[in-house]
Amino acid sequence: MFKTHVRAMRDRLAELAQVSKNVDKGSIQRVNSSHMDDFFKKVKEVQSRILKITSHVEEVRRKHNEILSAPISEQRKKHELEELNKDIKRDSTLVQAELKAIKQGLSLDENENNASVDQRIQKNQHSDLTRQFVEAMTAYSKIQVAFRDESKNRILRQLEITGKVTSNEELETILQSDNPSIFTFDVAQDSQTTRHALNEIESRHHDIMDLESSIRELNEMFTDVAVLVDTQGNLTNNIEKNVSSAAEYIFVAKGETKKAVLYKKKACRKYIIIAAVVATLLALIALIVGLALGLPKT
Repeated sequence: MFKTHVRAMRDRLAELAQVSKNVDKGSIQRVNSSHMDDFFKKVKEVQSRILKITSHVEEVRRKHNEILSAPISEQRKKHELEELNKDIKRDSTLVQAELKAIKQGLSLDENENNASVDQRIQKNQHSDLTRQFVEAMTAYSKIQVAFRDESKNRILRQLEITGKVTSNEELETILQSDNPSIFTFDVAQDSQTTRHALNEIESRHHDIMDLESSIRELNEMFTDVAVLVDTQGNLTNNIEKNVSSAAEYIFVAKGETKKAVLYKKKACRKYIIIAAVVATLLALIALIVGLALGLPKT
């Protein structure tokens, strides 16, 4: 009877250890719960969509480089870029809605200690998906802003060619205009170089105008996603508490492992110091004894 209980306990510990390993790696694993099938399917769909966004963001970066390398933007490349931006907008809107739906479906209260395995895994998966989404959209935002800045620098250089010196502040004000001729209304088009510069100025201005609405939409999206990021941060702060009070599974935390390694190093240093002190004392005692034995008798 006792051996049966021991064997059952070992099997349970092995199961719990495997759950801990899976959660620590962030992988999607079944934990003896058929109702999690739909959740895992949804997670896989969201992950695939985020990967698609990441791929499109990289393609946008390449298109930006191609457009900037040409004196005047080709309409074909601009159209391809526009389609990529539309795809990213559509997919990011869907991911945002799906993350909100997952969050609303979580029944786990962050202050609750006795949560089930399934609930905790759901929160961890939601946290990981949110992180992936934020990283993808942050990269997209940086690419958009970098493209705008480089286009603006090109305009400044071309304005210098035409003999019109403009400060950054003046250029930002001019860029808000929908009329590109505001750049060049007082520039004499008396040379081919000047006309070439004016054409590039108008082309870059159109590129920047196309970006403005996209950047505004990104800012609005980041405002909404900030709520999800805050939830992710709160979950992270509660991991240690969840580990200590978990009644159904073992959660192996990397932070605790690092602490254990640090404590072990400190303990080793203490032992070394103690050993050094003891060795010094023994050497001192030996020296005293040796001196005492070696003194001449009077």
